[in-house]
Formats: sequence, structure tokens, C-alpha cells
Amino acid sequence: MANLEITSQPRQRRPRPKVVTLTERAAERVREIMAKAEKPYAGLRVGVKNGGCAGQEYVLEYAEHADPMDEVVEDKGVTILVEPKAVLFLIGSEIDYEVTKLSAKFVFHNPNETDACGCGESVTIQPAKLD
Repeated sequence: MANLEITSQPRQRRPRPKVVTLTERAAERVREIMAKAEKPYAGLRVGVKNGGCAGQEYVLEYAEHADPMDEVVEDKGVTILVEPKAVLFLIGSEIDYEVTKLSAKFVFHNPNETDACGCGESVTIQPAKLD
């Protein structure tokens, strides 16, 4: 029996799009808040939870550390930590920071969103279909 040597080359991964991106306004506001924080943060944690009249709500919080299963996205000088269970719901989303006469808030522009409640606090999101 011949002795065959098999060598394998690591397969190059095709570039993946970022799960979530920030507008320049949102990135600037996050950097500003983090610079003034009393303690250092690893990044901005983004997720989705069940709740509200439309079924789901976006979650934004400052994270002290990255969890091992987080999807880590670097965008415009900000580290975004996406909760693993939220990835399929957030693919292609952009987070903006809007200032109006009556409020200032982070806003999600999510192509997977199919409905929203009247008060604007909750949404219905379908998981992205991967090709």
C-alpha cells in the first residue's frame, strides 16, 4: 500500500458584510459617551429581546467585556458587540443617532423589520434569509 501524504490548505473565507453599521452621527455620539464614561467599556452591545406590542425590542447597552460568542464588528472607531441570538435579525442594519426638537435617540434602520408599533418602541423582525 502506497503511503499518501495529504496536505490541506486553510480555505480562505470570503469577506463577510458587517452585521451592523453606524452612521457617522451615531459613531460620533457613542465615542463621545464612552470618552466621558467613569469606567472603560469594551464596546456597544446590540441585541434584540422579546417584548412590546409588536413582539420585539432593540437593546443597546455599554458592555464591560465581550462575551465569547459575540459577533464583533468594528465600525468608524466603535466596537459593536452583537449578541449571537440577534445576528440573523440584525443583518444589514444601520444604527443612526437622530436629534429632533423633542428628543435625541439612537434609531435602527433594519431591512428585516416587517412592522412597528405606533409608539415606536417595539418592532416585528423576520430573520434574514441567507443565500
